[in-house]
Amino acid sequence: MKFLFLLNTAILFSFNTIAQTKFYTKAGTISFYSKSAMENIEAINNKVVSIWDVGTGQIEFAVLMKGFEFEKALMQEHFNENYVESDKYPKATFKGMIENSKAISLATDNVITVKVNGTLTMHGVTNPVNTIATVVIKNGIISTTSKFTIILADYKITIPSVVSDKINKTIAITINIPAFQVLNSK
Repeated sequence: MKFLFLLNTAILFSFNTIAQTKFYTKAGTISFYSKSAMENIEAINNKVVSIWDVGTGQIEFAVLMKGFEFEKALMQEHFNENYVESDKYPKATFKGMIENSKAISLATDNVITVKVNGTLTMHGVTNPVNTIATVVIKNGIISTTSKFTIILADYKITIPSVVSDKINKTIAITINIPAFQVLNSK
C-alpha cells in the first residue's frame, strides 16, 4: 500500500513538473519573403531568442532587426536605414499564448497543430497576430514552425513613392525553432 502511494505521488509530481517546464532557444530563425514586380525581398535571421512556458502556454520571441541577412548588401542597408529604422527600433518582439498548450504531451513523439494568439511589436507599433503553429516532439526534441503575413503599413513602415507600385505591401514571415532546450523545472 505504501509503495502504491509513493508511486502515485511520483507520477503526479512528474506530470506537474512537465506542466511547469519552460523551454528556450537562442538559435531560432525568422525569415521573411515578399514577391514583387521590381525585386523579390528575402532575408533571414538565425539569432532568434524564444521562451515557451508549457504550463501557462506563454511564448515570447525577440529578434534584433540588424541580424537579418540579405543576399544584397544594399538591400540590407535600405532595410535597416530606410524601412525598419534599426537604430531607432532595434528589435521586434512577439508575446503570446499557445491556446491548447496544456494538451501537448511532451512524453511521446507527436505532431500537433496549435493556435497562437499574441502581439507583434515592430517599428514601435504593436498589433495582434493570430496564427497556427506546428509543434513537433520527436526523440525528446521539441521544435516549432509557424507562418503568417503582415501588412507593412500596419507597422508604419513606408515604401518610397518612387518604388511603391513595384514592391509588395505584405510580407510573409516564417518562424522556425529547430530545438527548444529545457530552461528550468519548478
